[in-house]
Amino acid sequence: MRHLSLTLALLAGTSPIAAAAQTAPGNQARTPEEVQRSSVASDIVVTARRREEQAQDVPIPISVVGVKELDSTGSFNVQRLQQLQPTLQFYSSNPRNSSVNIRGLGAPLGLTNDGIDQGVGVYIDQVYFSRVAVATLDFLDVQQVETLRGPQGTLYGKNTVAGAISITSKAPSFTFEGRSEVTIGNLGFKQGKASVSGPLGDDVAARFGISSTSRKGTILNVATGNYVNEQDNIGLRGAILWRASDSLNLTLSGDYNRQDPECCAQIYVRYGPTQRPANRQYPALTAALNYTVASTDPFDRVTDLDADLNARNVLGGVSLRGELDLGSGTLTSVSAWRFWDWGPANDRDFTGLPITTKSNNPTKQNQFTQEFRYAGEGRGFDYVLGVFGFYQDIHTTGIQQQGSAASRFLLNPTSALSNDPSVLAGLTANNDIRLKNFSGALFGKLNWNVTDAFTLSPGLRVNYDDKVGSYVSVVTDSAGVLVPYSGGTARQAAQREAIQPQAFNDEAYRAWNLSYDLTASYKPSRDVLVYATYAHTFKSGGLNLNGVPVVNGVVQTDLAQIDPEKVDHFELGVKSQFWDRKATLNLSGYWTIIKDYQAIVNNSSTSTLRGYLANAGEVRVRGVEADFSLRPSDRFSFYVNGAYTDHEYVEFANAPCPPERSGGSAAPLGSAGGTPGVPGQPSPVVCDISGQWLPGISNWAFSYGAEYKLPANLLAQDGEFYLAGDANSRSEFSSNASRSIYTDIQGYTLANFRLGFRTEDFNLFGWVRNAFDQDYFELLATTPGNTGLIAGNPGDPRTYGITISKSF
Repeated sequence: MRHLSLTLALLAGTSPIAAAAQTAPGNQARTPEEVQRSSVASDIVVTARRREEQAQDVPIPISVVGVKELDSTGSFNVQRLQQLQPTLQFYSSNPRNSSVNIRGLGAPLGLTNDGIDQGVGVYIDQVYFSRVAVATLDFLDVQQVETLRGPQGTLYGKNTVAGAISITSKAPSFTFEGRSEVTIGNLGFKQGKASVSGPLGDDVAARFGISSTSRKGTILNVATGNYVNEQDNIGLRGAILWRASDSLNLTLSGDYNRQDPECCAQIYVRYGPTQRPANRQYPALTAALNYTVASTDPFDRVTDLDADLNARNVLGGVSLRGELDLGSGTLTSVSAWRFWDWGPANDRDFTGLPITTKSNNPTKQNQFTQEFRYAGEGRGFDYVLGVFGFYQDIHTTGIQQQGSAASRFLLNPTSALSNDPSVLAGLTANNDIRLKNFSGALFGKLNWNVTDAFTLSPGLRVNYDDKVGSYVSVVTDSAGVLVPYSGGTARQAAQREAIQPQAFNDEAYRAWNLSYDLTASYKPSRDVLVYATYAHTFKSGGLNLNGVPVVNGVVQTDLAQIDPEKVDHFELGVKSQFWDRKATLNLSGYWTIIKDYQAIVNNSSTSTLRGYLANAGEVRVRGVEADFSLRPSDRFSFYVNGAYTDHEYVEFANAPCPPERSGGSAAPLGSAGGTPGVPGQPSPVVCDISGQWLPGISNWAFSYGAEYKLPANLLAQDGEFYLAGDANSRSEFSSNASRSIYTDIQGYTLANFRLGFRTEDFNLFGWVRNAFDQDYFELLATTPGNTGLIAGNPGDPRTYGITISKSF
């Protein structure tokens, strides 16, 4: 799909870069005839290699979506953007528990942990964002989004093993201009955007933007009468550009973003039998407690969750970017401070029963980054050299509290105490989690033009990581009495089955790592580029800040550290244009091997069934991607992009077992246990899932769309009517770290349409998303206690509305 901007530019009938009045470097003014012959694709300008280049000349699989495509397709955050890009995946049960993956790599489902890094870097105006929570917020005054696939650590500040998403905001303008947009739709959807820019003096310009989005929730909570999983977002951004001299530009930017919805509910999907005794599984337990779920059909979109729900998510910051023309290149400095304030409330038993009445992990984070980068050129070569520093301070103060139904649901079925509600009612864990994280790197990339057609591009990165973290979980019963790590009464031993107290302080991970890559590219003609890449890189190691096993009262601190992932990546690709550049076809094939993959594991040597974060043996992801776009006439354009992805755990012998092989009495070590999904059968301590799927990846994924436009005059305004549609399809994928017969999500297709009239500065259109009202799940999840309850996130139903925008 990668040149999505090429294809989406065709879909919109204009180049996103042309709309921003940017010109590819080295281009001279062209005659109207030359413009007519040129495809839109050839005008797409990107900065993927830290300089302006035409997208088709960059030997990196890349997609670009411009401002007009973002607006016309309703792609106002990364979650929406994934519908336009087959190998970009976004999964979220709430902003903190979110992951952005490219080609299925980055942060596997279920790995939310303060102590590890993301594998996909998110950058806004060249500032690295360490939390994926930013991806859930609305794009604000954005000019374009570039998505780079594959390792990018020798070009970007923070190391990224799976790819990077680079978001560029609109720059302050020395010509007064502005834009406003209003959208209304069903479910009470209201969205407003406005921006204004202009000069403050001969050498100073400013831009200010604001956006607001609200929508009624898609799920009715009958326990409260409220619609939950709503949207309630606001964003502010300002920037001042000072042309300090002919050779120096300084840009000071600041932003503030807030979400405060009643969110995020995961609701009943199905019951899938486990190996727990039948009288301790969901049907028997709910019958004993006289409980009936609000609906057994998740697409009734009702629930009865009894705990508070909230997803308050606030982030913002300030950055200063300086760009100095120096010698034969440009020296860039980017200094930034970011903050993140997360204030959640969740219902983690996914029912209307008082099992887990509180499960919240409010977090505060401060982040500081400094990058210096020099992009220069000489005779027959150009290069980028950089130094990057990153410091992050995180403090999480979590709480988990059990309710009166917890004993039945969570205690060992053989324990007589499981029938005593008072054992776990009021049991509370107060968690204090801290991390101080420093990362520093030197990186560089050289492009050596061996001949006019052949270029070699080696890259190198030297990286140092220093992480120090603490995890303290203090557990008390309803009377405030401390639950000890080990020993004590039978009642306290039962309480530890539900929540294990533990503590470790000042655990440290420190390591040097070296990354390198080499790309060879060959351009036999103006319209064809062939390239091959090998990259050896890593994802930083880290710390287990969600807790580790406790054996006989001893905290297993040797398991607190996680080794880095070691990545070998191979890629072949060709970019081509033909038919007078009216058609674009880009192909790529890749093969990625990761050793010491960071995953949830079980370790039989600890004699515990507790899952924790550690390193699995090896995974492999390989695939083929194709992007095709065509504009046979000025009135019609279309695109189709596809990806085939083959993925598996090559070696993962100590994985947690799926629910159908869990919950029973412990089988002898090395035994496969009893019949899956049959109550009362013994369960293996660990499962070997080598050869199985990775979570979240479809074998097949496509995006496709078309637009037809007709010149017209409406109310004395010259413009055009247009009819456009886009869709994305994906095949079945697993939604559990260890693939389960209960948590595969069936493939689906989402189709969107729009019809409108536009001029150079005005656009009015009606739109419908998920036009055929497809029922589908974004996520499925197993629930605590191995009771067989499967919960999930139903995707949005059909939505529709009207958008009107005006520029001046």
